[in-house]
Amino acid sequence: MESEKSYGCPLHGGGAAAQSLVGRMLAEVVGSQHVYGSDAPVGPLDVWLIGDRSAAVHVTTGSDGCLIVEESEPHAGYDMGDWGRVTVGSIGNETPFADHIGQSILAVREEHEPNTGRVALEISFPSGRIRCESWAEDLRLTPM
Repeated sequence: MESEKSYGCPLHGGGAAAQSLVGRMLAEVVGSQHVYGSDAPVGPLDVWLIGDRSAAVHVTTGSDGCLIVEESEPHAGYDMGDWGRVTVGSIGNETPFADHIGQSILAVREEHEPNTGRVALEISFPSGRIRCESWAEDLRLTPM
């Protein structure tokens, strides 16, 4: 189902209003990735869209499959012992957002499921769109 209205997740609430992204310029993308041993990093697990004004917007998935969109600053990485570590840093060039850094967000569109809340967010830039979605409880970023 599609909607321009934000439908809150029963576990995580409604988060930030997606429409608040419109007009913000994307200056940087920070993300978290899971690193295990010498394997290549997996992720991003989270992304923070850093704009030219106001707070960073955090996009991630919830344990119930919802897509969380909230205003919060990036957290520090952390060690998970035998399960590896999570690193946090600039990853703009490693995501579909790379082509849109320096551009303003023109429009957003949300999708929701009645029992889960928001499950996808499409962000439109002058040069294209990025779809952020919860897919099997993982964050998936897709250029459109």
